[in-house]
Amino acid sequence: MSRIGVFICQCGTNIADTVDTEKVAEEMKKIPGVVHTQDYKFMCSSPGQKMLKEAVKKHRLDGMIVSACSPHMHEKTFRRACESAGINPYMCEIANIREQCSWVHHDKTKETGTVKSLDLTRMTIERLKKNQPLKPNKIPVNKRALIIGGGIAGIQAALDIADGGREVLLVEKTPSIGGNMAKLSETFPTMDCSQCILTPKMVEAELHENITLMTYSEVEKIEGFIGNFRVTIRKKARYVNEELCTGCGDCWDKCPFKQDSEFEHGLKKRKVIYTPFPQSVPNIPVIDAPNCAMLQKGKCGVCAKVCGPKAVDFEQKDIVVEEKVGAIVVATGYDLMPNEHFGEYGYGRIKDVINGLQFERLASSSGPTGGKILRPSDGKEPQSIVFIQCAGSRDEKKGVSYCSKICCMYTAKHTMLYRHKVHDGQSYVFYMDIRSGGKRYEEFVRGAIEKDGAMYLRGRVSRVYEKDGKVIVQGADTLSDSQVEIEADMVVLATALVSRPGADTLAQKLGIGYDKHKFYNEYHPKLKPVETVTAGIFLAGTCLGPMDVPESVAQGSAAASKVLVLTSSDEMIKDPTTAIVNDFTCNACWDCVVACPYSAIEKTDIKDREGNVIRRLAHVNDGVCTGCGTCVAACRSKAIDLKGYTDEQVYAAINAF
Repeated sequence: MSRIGVFICQCGTNIADTVDTEKVAEEMKKIPGVVHTQDYKFMCSSPGQKMLKEAVKKHRLDGMIVSACSPHMHEKTFRRACESAGINPYMCEIANIREQCSWVHHDKTKETGTVKSLDLTRMTIERLKKNQPLKPNKIPVNKRALIIGGGIAGIQAALDIADGGREVLLVEKTPSIGGNMAKLSETFPTMDCSQCILTPKMVEAELHENITLMTYSEVEKIEGFIGNFRVTIRKKARYVNEELCTGCGDCWDKCPFKQDSEFEHGLKKRKVIYTPFPQSVPNIPVIDAPNCAMLQKGKCGVCAKVCGPKAVDFEQKDIVVEEKVGAIVVATGYDLMPNEHFGEYGYGRIKDVINGLQFERLASSSGPTGGKILRPSDGKEPQSIVFIQCAGSRDEKKGVSYCSKICCMYTAKHTMLYRHKVHDGQSYVFYMDIRSGGKRYEEFVRGAIEKDGAMYLRGRVSRVYEKDGKVIVQGADTLSDSQVEIEADMVVLATALVSRPGADTLAQKLGIGYDKHKFYNEYHPKLKPVETVTAGIFLAGTCLGPMDVPESVAQGSAAASKVLVLTSSDEMIKDPTTAIVNDFTCNACWDCVVACPYSAIEKTDIKDREGNVIRRLAHVNDGVCTGCGTCVAACRSKAIDLKGYTDEQVYAAINAF
């Protein structure tokens, strides 16, 4: 490279107050290979860009240095200007003399900032001389998307992507989509019937021409990279032919065997052949194989005998399919902290101590009691209920340091539902503090107290026990500095929201990060809240952490927008700053494979004409590599370089200093 242009930006007074930009420009003229230098007030402005382009043509420049702000700010701006002027964009380098010089030396003399700017610019010039023209990588993009999880976040993401004209594969591990929202009676703060607003979306997802539902299925393996994922899915045997089944219900009506219903959280029995709830989508039953007498002992088969379309198939096996997709949205939802964690509140010993989702099912018109609030122990209507908040949340002893975020709100909702159904009943709420940070949320809580008569007691519960058919709750009211004892008919625990079982295993399959609570990590909590460190994989809903329905829906749409952007073109342009392996010096130690945080390095076999493996090498997948440089540092044989940041370039800059 023999004709380099150097442009020094004053950045108004940001740089000019601490750096003599004119002197820097004059000094750079003395360096061999530099044919033009210039300083200007705002190099990133339209006149500044025009000046750059004119200088390229006038002085026949083949390389450019811009001493200005951080490359994160305007590197793309200046490289686009170079490209439009006919220079390879990767022959343009930025010397950061604002954040790394002017801003950190503003309290020193102007000479200090000028000297450092001279050094930084000179080092960048020598580095540029070792640059090689690079071309962006073009990666073909498969325009199908995979959604893992069929709760409200997954459904919203699927509908938005499908409405954008893309094919969607929606995978749900249970027999029906709907998730935890399908279990709710009403939703805060509007008190809409949950299933009234959710069921239309579930049906729309089932009927949408661009959406393929795969319920009762699980993702087993994920390979590939952004735009080109290969996903292995196990479609578990329902023992019911989905093509023949009409959902008439004759099979489960006649089934003689029952088990506890997972959907009703043990408050009701279900048949061994069942759909989780009446509005299930798809409305196709599944046989609970471990508890089916026909499958386990070869006896019964009543469901098959009464099935008119002959859809029951006891010979059905699991099916493993491989699908190709370009993007993945993870929306696997949450669980409640297991009941056995709350022995101090009588859970497991006292039948009338239940959790929040069990209360939701009691309040639901489609629930086990038809919407009546009845005690599980004897079926009587409770005249008083104690709600205990923060059961497990913000409790290091139970391993949960975080706030579950929605408990204050759904407990207020529960007091309202109770009062609307048991008009002379009294509810008590033990709380640590009330967190109602949402639109109309504070007014909602005030309504529970002022309109529906909920009595809020600030303090912790110390003991819960049974006495004479009552549940005795002892605790403290710290606002009145007194001890409280309440004879209640029922106790409802606002138990902590926790990640799904197996969330860590799925994260490892996906190659994404998760925290100590096994909630998934976003790329950046503020700027990239639905993206992950693995390009092409996005997050939505409570797999990230506790959140309410509106936030889950918003995240589902946000993830969908990212997928639509990714799949908007047939090819994706990717930065060529990726690692490259020298085949002659690689000794196949695989340290790079272990070190790579993105699984971008693959083991490759070199074969002879007869197909025999004669050598093994590391190979970088440019579609996955982010150019972080970890493999370069890990390679003992120095067989890996980073395009645009080669050893030769780095040493040239160091020697210049």
